[in-house]
This record gives sequence, structure tokens and C-alpha cells, in this order.
Amino acid sequence: MNVVLHKLGSNARAVVGRLVRAPRKGSVVVIEFPDGLHEFVTTPVRRVLRMAGSDVFYLETTNSRYRLEIQSRPSISAESKPSVRS
Repeated sequence: MNVVLHKLGSNARAVVGRLVRAPRKGSVVVIEFPDGLHEFVTTPVRRVLRMAGSDVFYLETTNSRYRLEIQSRPSISAESKPSVRS
């Protein structure tokens, strides 16, 4: 899924790319840049907060705080759906 990561409290540039590793407490968040050669990796996540009714997450890591906005989710194609047999 494509995301935008904004660092809070500073004038840092936004990181735009594909979310490789989802935000979970204790693990790092990994965002792959569109060139496919570089990644942005945060320090381990301490807290994840989600805004109700939207695709916006607030992350607190060991060193920083971020706002993570989900731009698009991957579509599920008919081939990737599991088939149900009777």
C-alpha cells in the first residue's frame, strides 16, 4: 500500500512510498521509495494511535513521532482470492 510519512515537530520532508512493514509495537516501520532501491526505516515503535474513521495513524518511535497517511490500498484480484470448494 502507498503511504506518506510526515515527521511531527520539524520541517522534515515527507517520505512517500510503499509500506513494507506495518507499524507494530516493538518493530520498525519500513517504507520503500518508488525507485525500488532505497528504504526509509524508523527506530522501533513504542505506540500506535489510529484516527477513528480514517486511514491516518500517529506513531511514536524511540526517537521521533510521525503521522502515517495511507494513500491507496492494494486491490485484491480474482486470482489471489482463495477458492471455496463444496
